[in-house]
Amino acid sequence: METIVSVTGGRIRGVTESGVRAFLGVPYAAAPVGPARFDLPRPVTAWSGVRDAVTFGPSCLQSRYPAPIEALIGHEPTFGDEYLNLNVWTPDPGGSGLPVMVWIHGGAYVRGSNALPIYDGGTFARDGVVTVSINYRLGLSGFAAVPGAPLNRGIHDQIAALHWVRENITAFGGDPGNVTVFGESAGGMSVVNLIAAPAARGLFRRAIVQSANGSGIAEADDARLVALRLAEKLDIEPTATAFGEVSTERLQAAQDGIALDLMMNPDPERWGATVIGGGLGIMSFFPVIDGDLLTGRPIDLVTSQPDRALPLLIGWNRDEFRFFTFPAGLDAGITDTTLPLVLPRYGLDPKVVETYAANRPEASAADLFAAAASDLIFRDDATRIAEYVAARGEPAYVYEFAWASEVAKLGAGHVMEIPFVFDRLDAAHRFTGPTPPQPLADEMHAAWVRFATHGDPGWSRYSAADPKTRVFDHPDVGLAADPRGDELRAVRAARLR
Repeated sequence: METIVSVTGGRIRGVTESGVRAFLGVPYAAAPVGPARFDLPRPVTAWSGVRDAVTFGPSCLQSRYPAPIEALIGHEPTFGDEYLNLNVWTPDPGGSGLPVMVWIHGGAYVRGSNALPIYDGGTFARDGVVTVSINYRLGLSGFAAVPGAPLNRGIHDQIAALHWVRENITAFGGDPGNVTVFGESAGGMSVVNLIAAPAARGLFRRAIVQSANGSGIAEADDARLVALRLAEKLDIEPTATAFGEVSTERLQAAQDGIALDLMMNPDPERWGATVIGGGLGIMSFFPVIDGDLLTGRPIDLVTSQPDRALPLLIGWNRDEFRFFTFPAGLDAGITDTTLPLVLPRYGLDPKVVETYAANRPEASAADLFAAAASDLIFRDDATRIAEYVAARGEPAYVYEFAWASEVAKLGAGHVMEIPFVFDRLDAAHRFTGPTPPQPLADEMHAAWVRFATHGDPGWSRYSAADPKTRVFDHPDVGLAADPRGDELRAVRAARLR
């Protein structure tokens, strides 16, 4: 059965599967091609007749994930001009007043797509929530600090998509006054950025932050150094016009080359101290302090200004950094000898390992590194934000995902919670293994639905005085009081920057 709705730009035809209507690849802004690749998002170009919205749209320019990561999560993006697109799943386009969730995908700001099977919003629509997933400009297209071009274009895209939701979601049965924005990794960091950005004020009512932080940002002058190196690599003038005349193939190759250069030679003098530190060791193109959209580090903005506080669900995976350490074989290079040299690169005094080693007497050096890096990069900021939101009188709910996969020594690693949240375990066996616990997915998915519907996921609020954390494991753990609090305190005391 076909369903046709009218949105900004014209009419679109969706597809119905299992009682859910899906509208895929819908443009929310004009195609950013040529020099326009480095402009702010422009209004969508109208079309005549009825446009088919039955297949996913293209994604922004990017390279494939490294082979060990792609083998786990899969990722084969398609490319095209209209990559500023979104997908909508709804239980009833003729309805009204339904809660809305807007998903922002991760990928370190340089990779990702709204078309991954584990991001299927049909499961939320099945349970009464209109769900939107967006694409946005990535890598150099979205975040290179090209002289003369607007900064943070990828975040501006996200804001443009949220405006589209406000203007159009009633056509799908959704309530524009009951929007929850949620995201994971760079998508979760984007949610923190949006909370911090005045331009996004009023576009969403609640926020869910999964496996992210508010510290991944660079000073604009440092980011311009990266753009200048990129122009040198392309042998062009460092202007938006010159960049816009370069073929997508050359842009992609140069972007990959810069990422490799940063990883192999993380010299603050060459790249800028905040690019090296703000990138947290794994990012090359990412948001900058532009003095307008983001006037400081997001973690500082959202924990110092009361008007940034809003109902929040936030959390981390217990073993986040194992995802970045073990599948690629990096653990082999982390030994008792090298660990004291590796930790300062991530901003930690090596003495921090004493607390983790005491709690994990059988752990290897790589295990200890992954545990400390997980808390530093993900858990620390998450709890700081939750503490501040709670202190301002808004409801804050904290979770830890702790179910451990045996695949590639991932444990409860980065990305692992996503198929549980989306109730799409069937699409994740490559990294969960063949028999992940469906009851855990039932509970997590239901909690996200409850929070988006009425603001309460089903467990006690979090505060600094009463840091109750919902631990998602199987068998069910339930609430825990400050799990591994001694390790978090050790990380906070050991920060070098």
